[in-house]
Amino acid sequence: MKDGNPTPDNGRVILIDKPYEWTSFDVVKKLRNKLNVKKIGHAGTLDPLATGLLILCTGKMTKQIEQFQAQEKEYEGKMVLGKTTPSFDLETAVDSETDIGHLTIDDIQAVIPQFTGEISQIPPVFSAIKVNGKRAYKSARKGEKVELKARTVTISKFEISDIQLPEVSFRIICSKGTYIRSLVRDFGRSLEVGAYMSALRRTRIGEFNLEAAKTIDEIE
Repeated sequence: MKDGNPTPDNGRVILIDKPYEWTSFDVVKKLRNKLNVKKIGHAGTLDPLATGLLILCTGKMTKQIEQFQAQEKEYEGKMVLGKTTPSFDLETAVDSETDIGHLTIDDIQAVIPQFTGEISQIPPVFSAIKVNGKRAYKSARKGEKVELKARTVTISKFEISDIQLPEVSFRIICSKGTYIRSLVRDFGRSLEVGAYMSALRRTRIGEFNLEAAKTIDEIE
């Protein structure tokens, strides 16, 4: 750095383990100041209540952002059956409850095939998707009606790793544009009891793994 100006940046790829409750933009802003770079962006949003792998690119490497965004993603998460929230996660309060006493492990495993391969899903209204030039979540938080169109996504793998009712742990490998919260919502609906996502961690994007990521404090 010279005279307080950003140093020349030929570009780098930074793997961050995004903290809980930070937005992806929070991470970009923090590292822009910490690294003193002008050009920096992330390759794929993570919700504030999700943690895990976030790819950031600086300088000339920002030209690769779309390429990284298009790559396959892998997640580990948890859902709570028998309860729903408007945001499909913990951002909003529970708005309905259904008894799940009749559910068995076989019932839960039986609906998994419905959520593998190419599927159609409607994104959450509490999302960063733009509708008429405005972020959907901003309208949703104001109680305004938001209509989002269904999209086709690919779920390469959906496996249940643990069942401790009402909580179910899962692992998912999916394509770009997949909303895990929507998958959880639809999973709960298929069981006719509802569900919301209680935790989510992104563990892989293409060839980049979470094990190689650093915390924000570790980045220099």
